[in-house]
Amino acid sequence: MADRAVILARGLGSRMRRADSGAVLDAAQASVAESGVKALIPIGRPFLDYVLSALADVGVTRICLVIGPEHAAIREYYGGLPSTRLEIGFAVQHEPRGTADAVLAAEAWAEDDPFLVINSDNYYPHTALAALAGTGEPALAAFSRAGLLAEGQIDRARIASFAVAELEGDYLRRILEKPDPATLAALGDDLYVSMNCWRFDRRIFDACRAVPLSPRGELELPMAVQQAIDAGRMRVRAFRVDLPVLDLSNRGDVAGVAARLAAVDVAL
Repeated sequence: MADRAVILARGLGSRMRRADSGAVLDAAQASVAESGVKALIPIGRPFLDYVLSALADVGVTRICLVIGPEHAAIREYYGGLPSTRLEIGFAVQHEPRGTADAVLAAEAWAEDDPFLVINSDNYYPHTALAALAGTGEPALAAFSRAGLLAEGQIDRARIASFAVAELEGDYLRRILEKPDPATLAALGDDLYVSMNCWRFDRRIFDACRAVPLSPRGELELPMAVQQAIDAGRMRVRAFRVDLPVLDLSNRGDVAGVAARLAAVDVAL
């Protein structure tokens, strides 16, 4: 059982910062959106509160928020948040160098324990989190395209920007970050993608240290995982999930995400 989670909250939020004439935000939401700190977008309460509550529901109670040195608002809010179910700590990623570098920032906090890795701007289904927390090996929640499209919050065009997971039985064979249209077409409709929802042990840190810069100029977690698989240093279980994920990427997402979480109780 993994009772730790590393939450990646270092992103610059550039898409959230961009004003969208079709998105109607209240004053508080607009102010946070302009800061780019998606985790704190208020939808009754900060979005990340819902994510944390979902983790606690499946027994993941020790949390590390990976933030930037400029993210004083996140540290202030979660550092002083009264909680009966969670222990919240912080790791600082000093430069936005990619998701592999963000995971590496949490190495000292993780110690020798297994841990989940998730995004701060995604609300994942409980079944996916429970499967990852309960397994005894590195794993990925692989989300079907059909499941992600089911409720309409994520559109087909956005899915093309996610990492594609090629599965072999119950395991991950290959993960491709932002594949080109020809590669996507060759994979057909039975497509699974990564929403950055993982379970790791400390082997991932060596993989993150060894990964080179991607063509996009970042140290990317999918590439680190793929290199570890190719070298025989890690086998990654894949849990197929046919359920939606709420994705808070831009201002146009706020109203839809808020509506879907309106009936969700939060207990921290």
